[in-house]
Amino acid sequence: MSSIARGRLSEERKSWRKNHPHGFVAKPETLPDGTVNLMTWQCSIPGKAGTDWEGGCYPLTLLFTEDYPSKPPKCKFPPGFFHPNVYPSGTVCLSILNEDNGWRPAITVRQILVGIQDLLDEPNPADPAQTDGYQLFIQDPAEYKRRVRQQAKVYPPLI
Repeated sequence: MSSIARGRLSEERKSWRKNHPHGFVAKPETLPDGTVNLMTWQCSIPGKAGTDWEGGCYPLTLLFTEDYPSKPPKCKFPPGFFHPNVYPSGTVCLSILNEDNGWRPAITVRQILVGIQDLLDEPNPADPAQTDGYQLFIQDPAEYKRRVRQQAKVYPPLI
């Protein structure tokens, strides 16, 4: 069951194992029978030091299709994740993940995860995905920061 997508993901996995950003986790899903599903990756993104996100390690699932790398993966936090650019379903709204706009096949798993980490502390108010997070970010920055710090406690580091 070979494909361009699986070949690329296999290479990305090797590259990630050799060198990845500190605190990040990205690994393909292991199925109950012990086989590895390269099309679904379980990831964890650490909150950046010195930000309200610090102290949290945020779970993210990358869902690849056979069209990868021509099309971006779908990136999902748990449903209800609090952030202006995350839909209520958990799907991340980020330009580099938009196949009609910012996606390029050269973008790697590493670049996706670092880009999402940057987005956490630097939301894009021009592209809101959830009402709650967006309104607090714009209208009540103090409450927004409180909610972010509260969420960091919900997702403590794995280690």
